Amino acid sequence: MMKKIFGLCKLLRFELPLAAGICVLLGQMFALSGIASLSRTVAGFLSVFLISASILVMNDYFDVESDRINAPERPIPSGLVSPGEALFFSLFLLLGGLVISGLLGTIAFLISLGLAVIGFLYNRYFKRTGLPGNMMVSLSVGTTFVYGGASVGYPFHKTVVLFGLIAALIDLGEEIAADAMDMEGDKLISSNSLAIKWGRGVALKVSAVVFSIVVLLTLVPFILKWFTVIYLIPILVMDAAIVVSTLKLLLSPQDGRKYIRVLYLGATLGLVLFLLMRLAGV
Repeated sequence: MMKKIFGLCKLLRFELPLAAGICVLLGQMFALSGIASLSRTVAGFLSVFLISASILVMNDYFDVESDRINAPERPIPSGLVSPGEALFFSLFLLLGGLVISGLLGTIAFLISLGLAVIGFLYNRYFKRTGLPGNMMVSLSVGTTFVYGGASVGYPFHKTVVLFGLIAALIDLGEEIAADAMDMEGDKLISSNSLAIKWGRGVALKVSAVVFSIVVLLTLVPFILKWFTVIYLIPILVMDAAIVVSTLKLLLSPQDGRKYIRVLYLGATLGLVLFLLMRLAGV
């Protein structure tokens, strides 16, 4: 029983839904220039956490054949969780997330429903399409900021949109780089990724260009004086993780999975620091 629970928890990839929830909280803060009510804070975070987790579990459900090659230690190919159990778990998480999002208003609910639909379409039909699929995932990630703004009545606040774009591009670069690491398994399932079409080196260079754009965009709020200079601290933490990991990806692609994870965790750490500073009223 404990192994089953462990397998289900591993399907969640906890850090990814956590990052999505943090993006929602930041979207709320950017929209309000302050902190949302406790009920909207909890509902916004929890709804996207559950929907994001649902999409990730469903990804494992549909991706089991590729994972037998690329990641045989994952819960389904390793036998910890059956495909049927994973599907039921995914639907359970999705239902919970949608119900909670409904408490935040019509616009927030429709955005969350759109995220769920995009997640399903990607997992079922677009995962092997290469760049179009990558862009669907990155759109979903960026939309978490807009969802945060929508949950407090301001979905298209300028700062919300900018950081949504930054988050989307970070994810796009990661998706392209991750595809470059998964070439062997993806060839077996006829994937059309940039790495397979143009080679691993080209794909990693494209991801490096995307990450470079991200670093430049993170400076925009300070150039336009949207934030005080003190907020450069978390931004520089995020940018440092992006720059170092990107260089490592280009120089040591054989260790690419490790550097992609470092990049993601570094970017998440930067966002967490930003969030904590806002909460502390810095």
